[in-house]
Amino acid sequence: MTISMQSIATVRSPFTKSGARMSRRDIVADIVVREELAGALLGIEEWSHLIVLFWMDQLAGKPHPLTTHPRHRADLPEVGIFAARGRERPNPIGLAVVELLKCDGNVLTVKALDAYDGSPVLDIKPYDPYDVVSDLRVPAWWTTVSR
Repeated sequence: MTISMQSIATVRSPFTKSGARMSRRDIVADIVVREELAGALLGIEEWSHLIVLFWMDQLAGKPHPLTTHPRHRADLPEVGIFAARGRERPNPIGLAVVELLKCDGNVLTVKALDAYDGSPVLDIKPYDPYDVVSDLRVPAWWTTVSR
């Protein structure tokens, strides 16, 4: 099945593929929403956190493995890419839970968005208590991963 989408916004960020590595938690970026969609942001400033879905366009169309060592660490077990949070995916869709710092017109300033500068944004959703999971189960190796 072919799916066609149009981006709703573009990321402006100091996070670039060629730039210095940054901790995701420290990245402050702007999400510039298309002017004609600015009305869709009404009330968004009342939320502290958002879910941002973005297209990892710099990876689109590139071959991807079916298995990986999470975080490219050979000391972690090889798992299928759907059991890992890496960037190599059949559909390079990124997901980030970000803190909303401010909304100024059609520009959202957020913290913890690890999308490269210029990445197209597919959707923005408020993060609410319904999204919080209690009794979370993760693989044993995950507890050894430095965040």
